[in-house]
Amino acid sequence: MDLFEAAGADDAGVPAVGASAPLAVRMRPSSLDEVLGQEHLLSTGSPLRRLVEPEPEGRRIAPSSVVLWGPPGTGKTTLAYLVAHGSGRRFTELSAVTAGVKDVREVVEAARRRLVTSGEETVLFIDEVHRFSKSQQDALLPSVENRWVTLVAATTENPSFSVISPLLSRSLLLTLRPLAEEHVRTLVHRALTDPRGLGGALTLAPDAEDHLVRLAGADARKALTILEASAGAADAAGSDDITLDVVEKAVDVAAVRYDRAGDQHYDVKSAFIKSMRGSDVDAALHYLARMVVAGEDPRFIARRIVIAAAEDVGMADPSALQTAVAAAQAVALIGMPEARIILAEAVVHVATAPKSNAAYKAVDAAIADVRAGKAGPVPPHLRDAHYAGAKQHGHGVEYRYAHDHPHGIVAQQYAPDELDGARYYQPTGHGHERDITARLERIRQILSGR
Repeated sequence: MDLFEAAGADDAGVPAVGASAPLAVRMRPSSLDEVLGQEHLLSTGSPLRRLVEPEPEGRRIAPSSVVLWGPPGTGKTTLAYLVAHGSGRRFTELSAVTAGVKDVREVVEAARRRLVTSGEETVLFIDEVHRFSKSQQDALLPSVENRWVTLVAATTENPSFSVISPLLSRSLLLTLRPLAEEHVRTLVHRALTDPRGLGGALTLAPDAEDHLVRLAGADARKALTILEASAGAADAAGSDDITLDVVEKAVDVAAVRYDRAGDQHYDVKSAFIKSMRGSDVDAALHYLARMVVAGEDPRFIARRIVIAAAEDVGMADPSALQTAVAAAQAVALIGMPEARIILAEAVVHVATAPKSNAAYKAVDAAIADVRAGKAGPVPPHLRDAHYAGAKQHGHGVEYRYAHDHPHGIVAQQYAPDELDGARYYQPTGHGHERDITARLERIRQILSGR
């Protein structure tokens, strides 16, 4: 029996779904077996599965409230509906965008009355709970603590920063993972053939499917919305086939010839990196745009920028790496489409920064020596001396503490005998490395005793 056509669904407060409902609503999973990409939350005996599946007769475990944290289109609303339906509890939904404290208190009071008078339990689903003010979240505390409702709160933002601590401490925090490409494809194939969806009436061309999946990213709802729009466009044209041209027209986005598993992926990535290295900021932004429009994972793009900041900018502008790392963290926090702005800022910094690969070359030269067997014993005065008997082996003896000497530098040998005097890092005259060059020369003179 379908989740939303189940007997008593309307009475239980779970929205009934008709044939005119959006495809994303019609295709909402009717059981945990249809949920994609969240296997880590659905293992046997997991808290979420216990919430969804009715308890065996004779056993009764009090339900726990949960906070579902994950990107858009990963199934947070679906899981809330499954909790209500599978457990036989009444379902009540509030949107944090429109509900106020008064609405919260009215819903909670109604749930408490039902629990007292008839024993009927309530699942209270709050979408975008991070938009609730502190006072609105405070109003939920008594109902959660006394279990007048089973709260299922959904958020796309880190609950540690957006949900008050007392509410978090009374709930289980479950993190939903972004859907992988194969999950989105499975969902699209299901919608094409399932009677709840298109029922096999239309076919989807492979290149159209690739483009649709790229546009959707990891968002299941977006994938089904694009599919529905494309199906409508094909039907209006009197065609049974959803082609690439139909998908493009339906969503008004031109397909970029870019296969994330093929040559174009590697060619564009290569051109992107080389443009940043070559300081052509406009070309770098062009290739960034191609990857963004093609639906490339923004985290992948951010990682390439971090590598470029370290490999190609290096110590000529150490702040470029700080910008790139901050951008990577912000992209993971924010997601698309806003992440494009963060990526662009990092690309501009890396592309316009002075360039040096001296640090990159230095570590590779040092690694080459180690692999060639040039790795003699650590000089005795540098060895660990924090144990009894170390001194009798000469460990730490005659070690000179740098801070006891002028400039914080003292002449003594640090490298193994075989590598004493080796020079790996050779700074350029670009950017910050101009200042490093003069200082490093003096440091090396002092270390050698000159």
